[in-house]
Amino acid sequence: MITHILHPLVCERFKADERYREGHLRVVNALPGRRVLGLHSPEIKQVAKLLSREGGEVALPGGTLRFCANGADVVSAFEAVPSEGLCYEETVIWGYLINLEKCSLGERLAMLGRYVPVMDNWAVCDSYCAHAKWMAHADKAALWAFLDSWLDSGHEFEVRFAVVAAMCYFLNEEWLDKVFERIDRLDFGSIKSAYVTVKGKPKVAQQGSVQGAEPYYVRMGVAWLLATALAKFPERTRDFVRSSHLPADVVRLYVRKARESFRTRTVEAL
Repeated sequence: MITHILHPLVCERFKADERYREGHLRVVNALPGRRVLGLHSPEIKQVAKLLSREGGEVALPGGTLRFCANGADVVSAFEAVPSEGLCYEETVIWGYLINLEKCSLGERLAMLGRYVPVMDNWAVCDSYCAHAKWMAHADKAALWAFLDSWLDSGHEFEVRFAVVAAMCYFLNEEWLDKVFERIDRLDFGSIKSAYVTVKGKPKVAQQGSVQGAEPYYVRMGVAWLLATALAKFPERTRDFVRSSHLPADVVRLYVRKARESFRTRTVEAL
């Protein structure tokens, strides 16, 4: 699609330094088959902003070049091709373009509804949510209804998307109890993951492997949400965790997250 735009921006160190490249791949931990070009976040954001403002040429299947007039045009082009052929950086840019669009909530949620199933990686999911600043000002009831529908998904990153978005934009006085109640009803056993659990840290980056129970990235997302809630509402978070039906390993991950954060390392987690 837009790799001809991205290739010149690939970090030289990623291309030349094997140890650096391994570290980058280990952090991103994309699934096997998902190419990672090696761009840094500033360059990815730069491309997204340029495409949003001015559009650009995209390469269609078969090699045909098509000029897209603006960001919405590029989003439509992404939607029209099999997502399996996109590289990691292209999937991130797709999400950024949705966030940068000037449109109604209904139009944005429609685009987002077609994008969420493409998320297959924690970095794609989390970078989207962190940059979805429009969620802070959106109609919260409509947005919550949208997120709530993904919490019933059987796919790991569709659920993680809703969990992380709730963490970013719904941990407040009005919505906290609703978030807790919904998180407590997650059916972890019905959520499937394409990642394989391995024991011990691999010597080299093994794309698609994790060191935790399936669905690892949902479990980590819930732990992260709870640790963030602890920083804002310590008593209410502790009360919820004590009375919740969350799996024991999720609670352990939450406690570890809380101890690792500078905001909660001295706050009692349980």
